[in-house]
Amino acid sequence: MEQIIPKKEWSVAIRWNHWIMAVLIFILIATGFYIAEGVPLSNDADTREMTVNLFLHVLFGILLVYVFIWRVYLMFFSRFHADWKDFFSFLNVKNFIKQIKFYLLISKEPPEHTHLYGPLQALAYAGLLAMVFLIVLTGLILTGAAGYHGGLTAVVYKMLRPVETMMGGLAIVRFIHHILTWCFVLFIVVHIYMAFWYDAIFKEGTISSMISGLVFRKEHK
Repeated sequence: MEQIIPKKEWSVAIRWNHWIMAVLIFILIATGFYIAEGVPLSNDADTREMTVNLFLHVLFGILLVYVFIWRVYLMFFSRFHADWKDFFSFLNVKNFIKQIKFYLLISKEPPEHTHLYGPLQALAYAGLLAMVFLIVLTGLILTGAAGYHGGLTAVVYKMLRPVETMMGGLAIVRFIHHILTWCFVLFIVVHIYMAFWYDAIFKEGTISSMISGLVFRKEHK
């Protein structure tokens, strides 16, 4: 006999972190593309619009720094099971291959649910955190170079000057920052598609789980 059992999948802290980071990234992408477009400041309205976008981009970028630090903290000190060990489930080669075959519709056998994340999800989310780290790093360098030399920003920029030099200068830093933005766009598209696909196949409430914290798994009695 098959029974559907609700199980706690995500803690409140993880869910808040997920949605806050998602909102920040969406705003940063929108304002970032506007700034990168280099709109000619031909009148006061254009100047005000660019100023607002620059302010929002810097503000939400700084907020992303703190949200990223919060997520790293949760990886090591959360009382829930979404910790750093879950990001290494891709090291289970057998399960990794099984998940690839399942996603490519070669096999009907889903991967074993041994960690919070499946092997591909673990690899994707580890890559996401690496991208957040890099875009925050390059963003802080660009913020300091743009003339925001007051307070903590000035201190951080002085600390990151060797990193700027190592990367090859501001032009390369800006290029990396821009490429990472497109990587985020690609990740968001794939992430949303896979969330709906996974929910349609397994019917476990994957999408709603990031709101309620619960998934609904089938168990045999």
